[in-house]
Amino acid sequence: MRFMLLFSRQGKLRLQKWYTATAERDKKKMVRELMQIVLARKPKMCSFLEWRDLKIVYKRYASLYFCCAIEEQDNELITLEVIHRFVELLDKYFGSVCELDIIFNFEKAYFILDEFLMGGEIQDTSKKSVLKAIEQADLLQEVTTNPPPLPWRVGVSVLFLYKVITQIEQIYDIWLEF
Repeated sequence: MRFMLLFSRQGKLRLQKWYTATAERDKKKMVRELMQIVLARKPKMCSFLEWRDLKIVYKRYASLYFCCAIEEQDNELITLEVIHRFVELLDKYFGSVCELDIIFNFEKAYFILDEFLMGGEIQDTSKKSVLKAIEQADLLQEVTTNPPPLPWRVGVSVLFLYKVITQIEQIYDIWLEF
């Protein structure tokens, strides 16, 4: 796979992942041209098309188009399955994913895509293991960004000091008795 694009019916690019080195100017030109072609197609038309030296495979889910560019020798049906699996992963994570989920949580969408695809190839086909890796990353992020509150940590330190002082007072009282 050369790249994956997610764009809305209005032609707004929501996510793009490039797996080959391409100049920024060329990327913009390719995205604009490809969005025009895909958006101009009728809903009943085939989801495969030949474009330049690539095959384009796309699928519309609700208001988003998921579009992949693959090599001439790659299988279009497998690419459709890759798109569908990515949508399933997004659905499981966000709970019925919508365009707003992608807009406001784009970093999670990229992370899910990176857990699923690496270098344009499927890294892991198991939804469970991909979602488990994402869940673990979420937990790690939560722990590192939200340590226990300062009053709790101070409270533990104060409690420890209180116990030490109490023991010192007991030792002092015993010493005074002698």
